[in-house]
Amino acid sequence: MMYVLAMGGNVAILIIVKVEESLHEPMYIFLCMLAIVDLVLCNTVLPKMLSMLWFMQNKISFEGCFTQMFLVHSFTVAESSVLLAMAFDRYTAICNPLRYTTIFTKTFMLKIGLFCFIRGIILIAPEPWLASRLPYCASKVVPISYCDHMSVVKLACTDTTINNAYGLAALILIIFVDSALIVLSYIKILHAVMNLGSGEERKKALNTCGSHLCVVLFTYITALFSLITHRISKLAGSDALVTFSCLYVALPGMMNPIIYGIRTKEIRKHILKHLNKDSTG
Repeated sequence: MMYVLAMGGNVAILIIVKVEESLHEPMYIFLCMLAIVDLVLCNTVLPKMLSMLWFMQNKISFEGCFTQMFLVHSFTVAESSVLLAMAFDRYTAICNPLRYTTIFTKTFMLKIGLFCFIRGIILIAPEPWLASRLPYCASKVVPISYCDHMSVVKLACTDTTINNAYGLAALILIIFVDSALIVLSYIKILHAVMNLGSGEERKKALNTCGSHLCVVLFTYITALFSLITHRISKLAGSDALVTFSCLYVALPGMMNPIIYGIRTKEIRKHILKHLNKDSTG
């Protein structure tokens, strides 16, 4: 059900934004980027996970494992980058509205999109390369249902200091730096909103940020729980480790289109319009 909802919701977002010219604005283009990231993440992990649950096909090739690792982590970085770019979009729209259209041009949007995906590739490419060079002479059973860097490197029978150091540095650079910049953006947004004249203007300004803020909190809280469970896996137990690692990949992909569909009036209006058209047709 999670896989079906994730696929259906994200494809629906892409179709609605594509066919409705009124939605060809930066905020909705960022939403499409987020939908593409979620589709890739879900299709990288969930089909294999379902084959394990249904058909007990719980083996993966050496090359397939590191390809999966690269895709999961690089698109996780891309997702964090898109959320950061969306925070900058909301900051500019509220704190510097007169320059919004001159800043968020088509060329600038293309550059941001490329940056989000190239950043993930550059930062993550060394992880599977370094991990693939390690000797795995002990257990080759990954404790969770997909190949992530931490779980695979723990299986190596040699010193993994370099791998651990690089993985930690990448984690700090991505999660903590991005989340800190997003928090800073919202501090400035709240300061600007408090200076608005009427309560109606404040409410309207905050509503434009509500969906993004919900997605940011949901994504980073899920990632934090997964990270903590990995670090205390012996205390948390294998069931908790498997559960949170699965939710970390699957839940955002399912929930993001639901959150935006419910909280964004324009998206909700156009989805209902197309549903009504189909039912009457």
